Amino acid sequence: MSNGLNANKLDQVDIDPAETQEWLEALAAIQEQDGNERVHFIIEQLVEKARQSGADIPFSANTAYVNTIPVELQPKYPGMTTIERKIRAYVRWNAMMMVLRANRNTNVGGHIASFASAATLYDVGHNHFWHAPSDTHGGDMVFVQGHSCPGDYARAYLQGRFTEEKMDQFRQEIGGNGLSSYPHPWLMPDFWQFPTVSMGLGPIMAIYQARFMHYMQDRGMAKTEGRKVWAFLGDGETDEPETLGAITMAGREKLDNLIFVVNCNLQRLDGPVRGNGKIIQELESSFRGAGWNVLKVIWGRRWDALLAKDKEGLVMKRMMECVDGEYQTFKSKDGAYVREYFFNTPELKSLVEEYTDKDIWELNRGGHDPIKLFAAYQAAVNHKGQPTVILAKTIKGYGMGDSGQAQNTSHQQKKMSLKSVSDIRNRWQLPVKDSEIESLPYLKFAEDSEEYKYMQQRRTDLGGHIPVRRQKSETLKIPELSAFQAVLDGTKVGHGISTTMAFVRILNILVKDKQIGKRIVPIVPDESRTFGMEGMFRQLGIWSQVGQLYTPQDADQLMYYKEDKKGQVLQEGINEAGGLCDWIAAGTAYSTHGVPMIPFFIYYSMFGFQRVGDLIWAAADQRTRGFLLGGTAGRTTLNGEGLQHEDGHSHLMAATVPNCISYDPTYAYELAVIIQDGLRRMYGEQEDVFYYITVMNENYDQPPMPEDSALNILKGMYLFQSGITRKKAPKVNLLGSGTIFCEVVEAATLLREDWGVEADLFSCTSFTELARDGQSCERWNRLHPSKKARVTHVAKCIPKADIPVIAATDYIRAFAEQIRPYISAPYTVLGTDGFGRSDTRANLRSFFEVDRYHVTIAALKALVDKGEFEPAKVDIAIAKYNIDPEAIAPWLI
Repeated sequence: MSNGLNANKLDQVDIDPAETQEWLEALAAIQEQDGNERVHFIIEQLVEKARQSGADIPFSANTAYVNTIPVELQPKYPGMTTIERKIRAYVRWNAMMMVLRANRNTNVGGHIASFASAATLYDVGHNHFWHAPSDTHGGDMVFVQGHSCPGDYARAYLQGRFTEEKMDQFRQEIGGNGLSSYPHPWLMPDFWQFPTVSMGLGPIMAIYQARFMHYMQDRGMAKTEGRKVWAFLGDGETDEPETLGAITMAGREKLDNLIFVVNCNLQRLDGPVRGNGKIIQELESSFRGAGWNVLKVIWGRRWDALLAKDKEGLVMKRMMECVDGEYQTFKSKDGAYVREYFFNTPELKSLVEEYTDKDIWELNRGGHDPIKLFAAYQAAVNHKGQPTVILAKTIKGYGMGDSGQAQNTSHQQKKMSLKSVSDIRNRWQLPVKDSEIESLPYLKFAEDSEEYKYMQQRRTDLGGHIPVRRQKSETLKIPELSAFQAVLDGTKVGHGISTTMAFVRILNILVKDKQIGKRIVPIVPDESRTFGMEGMFRQLGIWSQVGQLYTPQDADQLMYYKEDKKGQVLQEGINEAGGLCDWIAAGTAYSTHGVPMIPFFIYYSMFGFQRVGDLIWAAADQRTRGFLLGGTAGRTTLNGEGLQHEDGHSHLMAATVPNCISYDPTYAYELAVIIQDGLRRMYGEQEDVFYYITVMNENYDQPPMPEDSALNILKGMYLFQSGITRKKAPKVNLLGSGTIFCEVVEAATLLREDWGVEADLFSCTSFTELARDGQSCERWNRLHPSKKARVTHVAKCIPKADIPVIAATDYIRAFAEQIRPYISAPYTVLGTDGFGRSDTRANLRSFFEVDRYHVTIAALKALVDKGEFEPAKVDIAIAKYNIDPEAIAPWLI
C-alpha cells in the first residue's frame, strides 16, 4: 500500500475491524456531543496530518446522497403551505391548459413536463425571495429555464397580468398579442428579461451578469448590494460546454450574488441524463471543485422519519447504490414496484413493513418540497464568499401520471387524453367539473379570495411582479461629430494608420468625454496589444474586484499592466464567450440596472460570429445595445495567421441578425461617422440595435472626409472619387470596402494610366445596409403599385445601366452579391471565397483575385462584353500583370 494509505481503494480489506469500530464509535460520540461542525473539523485535521506525513489522500468533492441541510437546521417556513399548495396547483393546471388549448386546433407545440417538475422551485422563489425593481431594491435577475416558461405565463394569468385571450395566443404571435414560445425579450419586451432556451447560454450569461453587478458597484455606477442573480437550468443542460465552462470564474471571483438552481429531474429531451450514474453527484463534484457552495435538495420531508429510523444507514447506502436510470423507472411505476425493487433486501423491507404502497409512493423528492427548498434558498441567499448551486431532485412530468411522469417521451408531451386531464384534476383537487373537462378551462381565484390576496401580497412585499423588464432608461447626450475632428481630418501623407488604430483614437476621445466617458466599457480578450489598446491599461485600469495584489513585471514601463478595483477595462483572457457575455451585461445595463452603459468589445473577427454566434443571437433577442468590433478582419489582411484566423464571412453572418447594423469601413473618418451615429441611435434615440464594425491592422494613409458624405456613409455607399472626364473614354464604376477598397483605388489608377479607362470610385461601407434598403424599397413598391416607386440608394448612386460595375472586398463574393438586384448595369463581384492561408498580403490578394490587378482585369473584361474594349488587349493586360489564367480557382484548393 503506497504511503500507507490509498483513498482510491475503497474496497480494501479491513485488517482490524475492532480498531475501525472504535474510531467510528468515537466519531459518533463527537457528533452526538458537539455536532457536525466539530466532526468536520476533526476529520479535516486528521486528513491534513496524514497528508503532511506523506499519505496519498486525494480530495473528494462528493458528499452522501442526502440533503445538505439536515432536518435540525431547517429554518421555520414563513409561508402558509396549504394556500401555497393550492396556488401551485392552479399554476400547474393553467400552464398545462395553455399548452393543450394551443394544440387542440394547431400544431404549435409546447412543453408541459419541464414546468411540472420545476413548479415548486419557482413557487418558493416567487413567494419568498425574488425582488422586483422598486424604490428600495434594484431587483433580482431571474434566468427562467426556457422550457418552463408556461409556468410564468400561468402565474401572470392568476395575478391578472394576462387575460384568457392572451393565454390562448400561446405560440401564436403574428397578430401582435401572443405569448412567445420561450423567454424572448424581443417578442415580449416588457415581460422577459433574458433569453435562455438556447441551452447553456443562460448559465454563462447569468455568471457574467452577476460579475458585472460588482463592476457597476465598484465604479460607482449603480448600487447592487442585496441583489441576486438566479439561474434556473436543467440537469441535461449541464452537458452544454457553456453551462459549466465559466463556473471556475464565478468561484474565483467569489460571486456570492449568484445562485444556480439545477432542476435535476434526471431526464434529457430523449431519455436519462446519466442513466448509468448519478448526475447530482457528478455536478456536486464539478461545482465544489470550482469553488462553489453546493446545496443538495434530494429528499423531501416524507423521508425524514424513515432516515431517522434507519440507525444502520441501510437506506442511505441503497440511495447511493441506485443509478439515475433506476430512479426514473421507480417514478414511472407505483409503490409496490418501489417496495420490491428499491427496498430490495429483508432488512430494507423491514424498515417499511408498516408503510402501505401508497405511503411508499408518496416518499417525495426534495425539489417538490417547499420546506426543503426554502431552507436551501435561504442558505444560498445568506451565504458569503462563494456562488451557490442548488441541486434539486425532481421528477420530469411530476403529477402527470401515465401521460408523462418519468416517461422518456415526457419532454415532447403537448397533448393529453381527457382521462389523463381528469386524473390530474383529481390529484390536485381542482374545482373543475367532469362536464367542463373537455373545454380545458383555465382556473382563476376570485379577487376577494384568501389565495388571491395571499399571492398578490407576497409580490407586493417583494416589490412587484416578475418577470418584468425595463425598456428605456435615461437618454445620454452624445458628442457631436465635430468632437472627432482630429480623426475626420485624416493623416499626413506617409503617416498612415490602420482603422484599428483609428478606433483606439476614437475610443480615447470618448472616454475623455465629460458626458459619457465614464459609461464607456472597453472589453478585450487577451489581445489588447494586438489591437494597440495597451495604453488604456494605465489610463483606465483593468477592473479587478481585489485591485492589484502584485507588482506587475512591466511596472517600470509607461503602459504597464494595471489592475484596479475602479478600473474601466474588462479583460477576459483567451475567452471570447466571456467577453461577449460581458458585452451583453454592459449592453443591457440600461434595462437591468436602469443605467445605460456603452460597451465596445473588440476581438479577432474570425472568433466572433463564427465562434459565439449563438450568444450574439441571444444578445439581439435581449435588445443589447453596444458595439462589436471585429479586429484584424478580412481574409487577406491578417496575412501571417492562416486558415483558422482569416475571416471572410463574418459580415454575412452579421447580416442574418435583424437588429445588427454592420459596416466594413475603409477610412478613419468613416469609422468616426458610424460610431457617432451609432451612439446617437442607441443612447440618444434608444433604438434597440447594436453595431458590428470590422477594423483592420493594415496601415495606409487616411484621407480627410469628403464634404457632405456623412449621410451616405451611413446609408452604406458614397462617391469617393470621380473619374477624370475625357470624351469617348471607356468608363466603369468601381466599388469596394475595407482594405480592399485601397486596391480598388489603385486599380482606378492602372485603368486610367495603362488603358485609358476612367472610373468612378464608390466606397461601400455596408453592403448589408444597402441590401436592406433595397429590400425595403422593393417591398414598398410591390405593395403600393399605384404609388410613385421608391428608388434604392444603390440606384441613386449608380443610375446608369450602361456603365459596368465591379466590386471587390476582402470577404466571400456573397457579401457584395447582396446588392446585385439593385444594380441595372452589368455587375462583376470579386471576393475571397475559399479557406484562408498564410502568406504576404500581396500574395494573398493575388491568390484570391481581389488585388488591384484582378480588379483591373475584371473592369477591362466588362468593357469587352460591352463592346468598348478589345479582347486581345485584356490578354496583354493579363500577361502584363503576371496573372496565370490557368490557375485553379482559390475556392477549389
